[in-house]
Amino acid sequence: MIILKIFEIIIAVLLITVILLQMQGSGLSGSFGGGGGDFYRSKRSIEKLLVWATVGLAGIFAVVSILLLASK
Repeated sequence: MIILKIFEIIIAVLLITVILLQMQGSGLSGSFGGGGGDFYRSKRSIEKLLVWATVGLAGIFAVVSILLLASK
């Protein structure tokens, strides 16, 4: 059980890191509706990797959370 808790913390930190890496180049203008010219450009391979890493880590985080909930 303690191993799952530690694993969940590690996954959470990795998930936060991957999300912040995705947002690093966008700046605040995209958050407030600016920078619309970059919307239609194709994704580069590192951006695709970050998206898939986010999806994978989120899935692992959900499974570990359910396992921790079921083990109580």
